[in-house]
Amino acid sequence: MARVPSVERVMTSAGMAPLVAQYGRTQALAALRRMLDDWRRDAQAGRALVEALDEARLVQSVGAALVERERSRIRSVFNLTGTVLHTNLGRALLPDEAVQSVVEVLTRPANLEFDLASGSRGDRDDLIDDLICELTGAEAATVVNNNAAAVLLVLSALASKKEVIVSRGELVEIGGAFRIPDIMSRAGARLREVGTTNRTHLKDYDEAIGERTALLMKVHCSNYAISGFTKEVALNELATLAKARRVPVAVDLGSGTLVDLAQWGLPRETTVRETIEGGADLVTFSGDKLLGGPQAGLIVGRADLIAKIKKHPLKRALRVGKLTLAALEPVLRLYRAPEFLRERLTTLRLLTRPADDMRNTAERVAPALLHAIGEEFSITVEPMFSQIGSGALPVDVLPSYGLAIRLASGKRAGRQINRLEKILRELPRPVIGRVADDALRLDMRCLEPADEAAFIAQLQAKGARE
Repeated sequence: MARVPSVERVMTSAGMAPLVAQYGRTQALAALRRMLDDWRRDAQAGRALVEALDEARLVQSVGAALVERERSRIRSVFNLTGTVLHTNLGRALLPDEAVQSVVEVLTRPANLEFDLASGSRGDRDDLIDDLICELTGAEAATVVNNNAAAVLLVLSALASKKEVIVSRGELVEIGGAFRIPDIMSRAGARLREVGTTNRTHLKDYDEAIGERTALLMKVHCSNYAISGFTKEVALNELATLAKARRVPVAVDLGSGTLVDLAQWGLPRETTVRETIEGGADLVTFSGDKLLGGPQAGLIVGRADLIAKIKKHPLKRALRVGKLTLAALEPVLRLYRAPEFLRERLTTLRLLTRPADDMRNTAERVAPALLHAIGEEFSITVEPMFSQIGSGALPVDVLPSYGLAIRLASGKRAGRQINRLEKILRELPRPVIGRVADDALRLDMRCLEPADEAAFIAQLQAKGARE
């Protein structure tokens, strides 16, 4: 059996010195011992190579292991899926104003819960609720971790051990198996279904209201749509009934938007202000979807109901930290000047990107990509359809442009396309596309000019290595 070099000899070698200086003796020593333990196990199984015990090779292997160990598990990727608000890729990208605000509170103390006017302890909601109310027309507001948390908190605070009336057509399940019936149960509320899957009438709500009714609730049909022989009760009708019967109406908008997207040619979505004006007593919506901010759940509405919600013990468990507030405030301030919103809000800029821009990007990227992947494949610039994503406007698509990669031979390419998709995912900055119709499709909507040069440079580097 080959002689295993001593640990101390390798640790004191000239080659190990830079690794110890960079990663520390503790990590370098642990990595070396793992390498030697692995070699011994391979030797017992008859798989070990004597060359692996060469001191220089050991040091090189330790260095590679340390690099891999220290690499962040959260990595930047190129989102070429065509889905702008991609849940698995982090949803909304923050504008520069939000990024700078987060850096500020990361590196300096901030008045998170300190009232600068009185010199006493403050409420972190006070930093942002006036701005939220200004933009939504609500009397009061509070912020929690995400919209699922917002719904849970509303139900826990206002409907525990009581009934909540919801149309059967709105008993949705969204990503991660978040189901309205389940969340009701966890909040201690009793679900009272009314109507049918496709049709619910005002009288269905009216007949269901009783002494135990705590809320009437409308839920945004995230990720799906029902068409054909359908009927739902308009919010203003439901609100009139609720007021007469002295029962609050809560609306879960899901994505939520503060502006009419139709002014930029996007599909129309009811705004939070319109929902408040339509008679909703409470509205919940997300911060990191159509709003274009960080992950958060916003609750707006009547001051007395918000006050009760904020007193609930669950509020503290679901509250947001300084980073979320620091990112959310500058995003909301952008909405004060809607005429500049398209240029300044990253999400809106991506959603409204001109088709010519995306086609030109695809044409510039194509040569470098073809050089990197080889002559086995062909690349064509083609029109595509993007999605908004994250349950927002689920049946609507946005015309786009991108690259379609197929086998140059014209044959079906299932295995080869999947292999290429994996290769692109393994690049230093992974490239995430989508496989459809026997082609790997790379949608250019989210590849803006600021990242285009880095994308091409990475492809050129890959081509040079091969």
